[in-house]
Amino acid sequence: MYRKLKNKPLRSSLLVVSLVAAFLFSGGIKKVHSSLGNSYEKLKIFAEVTSLIESSYVEEVKPDRLIEGAIQGMLKKLDPHSSYLSFDSYKAMKVEADGEFGGLGIEITIRDNLLTVVSPMEDTPAYRIGVQAGDIIVKINNESTRGISLPDVVKKLRGPVKTKVTITILRKGLKTLKDFIITRAIIKMKSVWSRRMEDNIGYIRIRNFAKTTTDEVKKGLGKFSDKGPLKGLVLDLRNNPGGLLNQSVEVSNIFLNKGALIVYTEGRTPDQNMTFKTQKNSKYVDLPLVILVNGGSASASEIVAGALKDLNRAIVMGTKTFGKGSVQTIIPLSDGSGLRLTTAKYFTPSGKIIDNNGIDPNIIVDNPIVKPDVKEKESKEKLNAGLESEGPDNNTPKDTKEARFLKGYKKDIQLQRAVELIKGVKLFQEILQKQAS
Repeated sequence: MYRKLKNKPLRSSLLVVSLVAAFLFSGGIKKVHSSLGNSYEKLKIFAEVTSLIESSYVEEVKPDRLIEGAIQGMLKKLDPHSSYLSFDSYKAMKVEADGEFGGLGIEITIRDNLLTVVSPMEDTPAYRIGVQAGDIIVKINNESTRGISLPDVVKKLRGPVKTKVTITILRKGLKTLKDFIITRAIIKMKSVWSRRMEDNIGYIRIRNFAKTTTDEVKKGLGKFSDKGPLKGLVLDLRNNPGGLLNQSVEVSNIFLNKGALIVYTEGRTPDQNMTFKTQKNSKYVDLPLVILVNGGSASASEIVAGALKDLNRAIVMGTKTFGKGSVQTIIPLSDGSGLRLTTAKYFTPSGKIIDNNGIDPNIIVDNPIVKPDVKEKESKEKLNAGLESEGPDNNTPKDTKEARFLKGYKKDIQLQRAVELIKGVKLFQEILQKQAS
């Protein structure tokens, strides 16, 4: 039922208009007068609506809630990655940046207005129970995710350790929705795992780009060298949701000589236009390199793959990456909250936009979906319930880690093809050298 409301005193008008006008004149004084006048008229309407809600809505609403909702709605109109971080959300984000937090272990984004899994993090509850990159989360604890903001998603997915959360996903290839009941756990972000494979081929898996990633990669390469020269290296960036920009640049620098362009950004203001180049020469510049990627490779991992592909330094193998290539700047606000604002986009050395496009591999190799047998399914369920070890990086005995890797390797067609390619390249080089001599 609708009825006309008499005009009431605009109790919030003066406050709202004064605050926003102050903002406009502090940061937008250089705008043309016509644009400012139009903004002022809209602010008057905003103030009227705010006042009417406060005075006539069926329930009492706190002004802070209205203003916060308005900010969130404004940012949602921009793009899926810009968002307002309340005091609690901003605090939680800083905890996450330190490398340990409670949750499920999935990187998420909003794509085409759908809450989408960028990648499950390896050896986390979500990964072990079977959540996959590209899954669309349609419900959390039976509540629809339509129109939800990323900070609100984080609030719903995180909680006390050992408590459960149910996510309902829509997945390509499945005829019906699928529920996953996942037990929350402390997510420990160990970035790098390395192993020497057959024929002196190195394997380095980067799970995310954290503060120590470059040092860990160098350490892994150093260990390989202790046992003789490497014939080649497989750099595995599959299901890597990204992380720190500077680490992606430094990891790229390990395989390139000084002065090579890694990535550049372009934004609306000159201070957002940046170029990132390698800073020193590398002793691994001639090491045969294959990079593995898939639909869960995003952001910083796409920067590495895109740069080394464009510069003809590596063969990129696997499937097309996710396509998350925009720069978000975290801006602290005066009340302890924060603003995550998209300020620029990433470009590969050849000028390709990563955002919404992704990186196409040189060689497309799909990994077949292998249905786990009953014993494997039971093992995953036990892992998720915390009845077995937390994975290869949490004090798991070395022989157990080795057995687990070899078991996975037998099913990993992409990794097998990468190793075969390096063997073939090395054999080809050896034949050419013999012919030359």
